[in-house]
Amino acid sequence: MKQAIMTDPGKIEFKNVDIPVINDNEVLLKIKRIGVCGSDIHVYHGKHPFTSYPIVQGHEYSAVVEKVGKNVTKVKAGQKVTARPQVVCGECPQCKRGDYNICDNLKVSGFQANGCAQDYFKVSDKVIYPVDDSVSFDDIALIEPLSVAVYATEKAGDLSGKNVVIFGAGTIGNFIAQAAICQGAAKVLVRDISSFRLKVATECGIEHVSNPQDETIEEAAKRVFGTEGFSTVFEASGAKAAIDDAVYFIQKGGYIGIIGVFSKPPEVNMAFICEHELTMSGSMMYKHEHYLKAIEWLQNNKIKTAPIISRSFDFYDYLDAYKYIEQMNDEVMKVIIRVN
Repeated sequence: MKQAIMTDPGKIEFKNVDIPVINDNEVLLKIKRIGVCGSDIHVYHGKHPFTSYPIVQGHEYSAVVEKVGKNVTKVKAGQKVTARPQVVCGECPQCKRGDYNICDNLKVSGFQANGCAQDYFKVSDKVIYPVDDSVSFDDIALIEPLSVAVYATEKAGDLSGKNVVIFGAGTIGNFIAQAAICQGAAKVLVRDISSFRLKVATECGIEHVSNPQDETIEEAAKRVFGTEGFSTVFEASGAKAAIDDAVYFIQKGGYIGIIGVFSKPPEVNMAFICEHELTMSGSMMYKHEHYLKAIEWLQNNKIKTAPIISRSFDFYDYLDAYKYIEQMNDEVMKVIIRVN
């Protein structure tokens, strides 16, 4: 079978390797589509702090079940599926209390463990999810980033009737905005310096968008929320300016969820956070139930995905996909790799 290996930053080699052999509790998948995410780009540039080379990438994907082990009952050959890319120890304190998404020994396919950039890929039956035939392979590959949004919005508590601001309109920020709407938020405002990404957000049904280059957060909040203000923020841009806007302009007692990846640690006014009784919380990946919710939303057409997919590339054009993303800069959202 064919396999793509990133041997060094910016270098991909294609090899023919043996098809994986599964055990009684594993599933052999025929990979169909792979999504390229921001973390993959960090690996491409050699800037991911927890990835070494060579590495087989790929953690957002759709597949068809090729074969199941004799103990597997969750899925059968021929079904459309995806799977969580988390490999956890099950023994650390977090795993034992059910927080395996922050396992002390967490490995993620495509980063610390080889991923699915190959014809066939084997996974444990514990992490596999069947998906209705009505969902396209492209959309199934988006379940992983959508699950990030499901978890982030659920960590914020009940969003019913609340005004929400999302900083960052990339794929994750877009999905967080759509998830907040699904979770019952009253009004949702998305901020980004990219007019292209704001246009995509609008195409995905997000009514209120704002560009910091055109208006301040105070002006945007007054325009959208009036005198009510906003009580919940999701930071998905990795920008210090966004953190500052969140801290200084959210309602007292508000919640700030941190999802963005920061290139360097930002300074945060902890005295202000204390005096205003703000809650600031990180959000790391997802759990089983968030995958289920993401699949449910996609199957019930609650999430708009078409505007998010910018372009697809064939498997042997993998490197061209990275070059395209680099060339397009902030005028690209999700790029898909067609494997089979």
